[in-house]
Amino acid sequence: VGLRVRYAILLCLDAPVWFSLITHMESFIKVVQRIEGRGLGPSPLTVVRSLRGVAYEGDAFVEHFLGDPDPFPSGENEAPMWDPTLSEFIHLMVRHRIVGQAREEGVVLGSDGTTVALGSLLLGIEAGLVAGAGESVSGLYSLTIARNLGLSFLHSQDSQILGPDGCWDNVTFPRVFTLSGPPSLATDALVNGGMDGVLLGKYLSTHPLHALQLSTVLRDYYGLHPGGPPEGPHLISFQRRDNFRRLVNGSVLQELVLGSLATLQRLGEAEDTGQACDHPPELLSPAECPVIIPRCQWGARPYRGSPTQLSLPLAFMYIHHTHTPRQPCLSFRQCTADMRAMQRFHQDVRRWDDIGYSFVAGSDGYIYEGRGWQWRGAHTRGHNTRGYGIAFVGDYTATLPARRSLELVRESLASCGVMAGWLTGNFTWHGHRQLVNTSCPGGALYLEIESWKQFRSRDQAARHH
Repeated sequence: VGLRVRYAILLCLDAPVWFSLITHMESFIKVVQRIEGRGLGPSPLTVVRSLRGVAYEGDAFVEHFLGDPDPFPSGENEAPMWDPTLSEFIHLMVRHRIVGQAREEGVVLGSDGTTVALGSLLLGIEAGLVAGAGESVSGLYSLTIARNLGLSFLHSQDSQILGPDGCWDNVTFPRVFTLSGPPSLATDALVNGGMDGVLLGKYLSTHPLHALQLSTVLRDYYGLHPGGPPEGPHLISFQRRDNFRRLVNGSVLQELVLGSLATLQRLGEAEDTGQACDHPPELLSPAECPVIIPRCQWGARPYRGSPTQLSLPLAFMYIHHTHTPRQPCLSFRQCTADMRAMQRFHQDVRRWDDIGYSFVAGSDGYIYEGRGWQWRGAHTRGHNTRGYGIAFVGDYTATLPARRSLELVRESLASCGVMAGWLTGNFTWHGHRQLVNTSCPGGALYLEIESWKQFRSRDQAARHH
């Protein structure tokens, strides 16, 4: 009761900042800015150490690598950075946990539509800042991702080591995040936060502390610029899986997991880990499959009627463009609005049961779930039971989708489907126009997919359909 009272007082003190504090990355960055603005301003290392002090106090594994935190630090001007009330509130925001009804806490919604565990992120940032300060540091991967993967392997009751993802109650004003199934000890949000922590920790370890402001680093990485993210290649959240893959492959990740488990056992934080050493976990790297934004995250209406289950695996991938919307969608907000508009058109005008496509690729770096891997779509007349319909948002008669979007579909989505058994290894690509009298997927996009490995010509398509 006392904590709820103090929470209410905080809301009254600064409602615009505190109202959605524990649910959105932008709100968390505002908190960091508020801390940075105290007096002469604490350094980034002081900020993250103090956040750890209220969220990870007494965690022997973390302290093994980073030392003791200070739960109530003073800034460089010796003024307290925050009072105990704010410390309790940050504890609720940063400390990861899963409570009744599969509710995951200690996570925030990013502007890109993915959910991130703040604790894993901040541990990686602190490890990188310590290294940047000239001190010896180890355990970047252990702190951010390897411990969670290892414990998930030890405690998994079946083959589920990673996941699941979940859904926010409201993507505009997110308050509650609910998992879509029984949780592993390495939920999607923990893995996202861990990858982000590795990437930002590596980045920060190469930069002098005096040149950094933590809120700016976070705003850059999560694409929260007033005028949009800067041009050119850079570290940004929607590229986390590609960037993480460049640092760590499956065999290296396995070694890191085993090393973290051995450290946990030495510290008395885990029981016998012999099974992991005798039968090392065959981990599917979190970077190997693309992020697919689930229906609940883009605000899908319910399916009308009963969906028809596909007989898997399928052998065909049919490429479409949406034509309407004509313009590519460049942000989570724009892409989700386009998904809702397409679903309304398909259901209300064409009288279909749902949005017709299996998946939709935006130009924001993500793929959106339509009818998904399991259910028959309404995308390629006469062939909906035989293949998946993949649409790129926009009209590609004269131009191409973003290169990133093309690669996500051609490489990541296809290989993930094959690995999961939803798609045959010898599947083939086809343009919509090869099977139906239409100009879809547009002249420019059709010329592009003709160059893809496993593409079949019009004559070959006719013979095999």
